[in-house]
Amino acid sequence: MDFKIIGSILLIVGTSIGAGMLALPIATAQLGFIGSLILLVVCWSVMTAGAFLILEVNLWMPQNSNLISMAKATMGPVGQIISWVFYLLLLYSLLCAYISGGSGLFHNLLLACHFDVSQTWSSIIFTLLFGLVVFLGIRSIDYVNRGLMFVKLGAYILLIILLTPFISTSKLFAGDLSQLTATSAMTVTITSFGYASIIPSLRIYFASDLRKLKIAIIIGSLVPLICYAFWDAIIMGVIPLDGANGLITILHSSKNSTSDLVNTLSATASKESITIFARLFTSICVVTSFLGVSLCLTDFLSDGLNLTKQGNSNLFLHALTFLPPLIIVIFFPNAFIKALEYAGIYCIILLILLPAWMAWMGRYRRHLAKASQYQFFGGKTFLLLMMIFGVAMLIKSMVN
Repeated sequence: MDFKIIGSILLIVGTSIGAGMLALPIATAQLGFIGSLILLVVCWSVMTAGAFLILEVNLWMPQNSNLISMAKATMGPVGQIISWVFYLLLLYSLLCAYISGGSGLFHNLLLACHFDVSQTWSSIIFTLLFGLVVFLGIRSIDYVNRGLMFVKLGAYILLIILLTPFISTSKLFAGDLSQLTATSAMTVTITSFGYASIIPSLRIYFASDLRKLKIAIIIGSLVPLICYAFWDAIIMGVIPLDGANGLITILHSSKNSTSDLVNTLSATASKESITIFARLFTSICVVTSFLGVSLCLTDFLSDGLNLTKQGNSNLFLHALTFLPPLIIVIFFPNAFIKALEYAGIYCIILLILLPAWMAWMGRYRRHLAKASQYQFFGGKTFLLLMMIFGVAMLIKSMVN
C-alpha cells in the first residue's frame, strides 16, 4: 500500500471538502436537490479537466515550478501578471473564508468548554495554531491531514446515518431548476472543486511520478463529488428552504453562516449526538481546507518571489501567507459566503480559463510539449470549449 498516494488523495479531498462543502447546500438551496446535483456533476467535470491541464503544463516545466513559472513560459509577461493577480486574489479569498468560518466554529467550541474568547482572538489563535502545521512543511501537513480526514470522514458517515431518518421528500425536492445558473450557486460549487492549485505541490511530493499523480487526481476529485451529493441531500432534506430557520435565511444571514448551519441542524434534529458530530465535522472541514490552501499559497509565493522555504525566507513567506487574510477577517469577521463567491470568480479564471490557455499556447504556439510527455485528451476543440465556458461564466458572474 502506497501511503503517499493515500495521503495525497486525502490532501485533495481535504482541500475540496472543506468550508466550501458547508456553503454548498446554503448557496444552492434555491435549486433543490436535483438542481444542485446537476450543477455538481457539471462543475466537477470542468474543474477535473482543468486540473489535468494544469498537470500537463506543469510537467513541461522543472519540478519546482508553480503557476507563475508555467504562465510565464507559455503566455509570457501578460500571463505572468494575470497569474500573480488572480492567484493571490483566489488564495487570499479562500483563506479569508476559512479563517472566518474556522474562527466562528472555534469560538463556539471554546464557549462550550467555558472559555469566552472574542471573535478576533479566535481568528488569531486559529491561524497561529494551524499556520504552524503549514510552516513545518508538506510532510507535517500530510500527516496531520490524514488524521483529520479519517476523523472527518467518520463524523460525516455517522452524520449521514443519524440524519437520514429526518429527511423529508417535500423539503428535498423544493427549489426551482430555473435558478440553475444562479451566480452564487455556480461560483460556490466551482470553488468546492478548487483543488487544482495543489497539483504543483503534489508533483514535488511524488517526484513527477505521472501514474501516481493521475490516480490521486481521479480518486481525490471523485470522493468530494460523492460526498457533496449525499451532504446536499441530507441538509436540503432536513432543513426547510424557507422560514425563519430556513436555508434562504441562513444564506442572507449577517452572522457566521457555518455556525448558523450547525445550530439550525442541531435544533431541527434535536439530538445531542448529532450536535456533537456536526460541530466536529464542520470544524475539521474548515481546518483541512485551510491546510491545503495555505500550502498552495506558500509554494506559489516561493516560486513567484524566487525564495526558498528555509530560514528567514520561510518566515517571510508564511507571514505573507497568513497576515493579510487574518487582518481582513479581523475587520470583516462575517466574510464567509461572500469570500467564497469571490473565490469562485477567481477559480473560473485560474482553474478553467488559464489552464486551457496555457495548454493552447504551450502545445500549438511555443511547442513546449514533447511526444514523450503526458497530454490531456481533446485537442484544439476541447480547449476552445473550455475557454468559451470559462468566458461565459465569467461574464455572467460579473454582470450579476
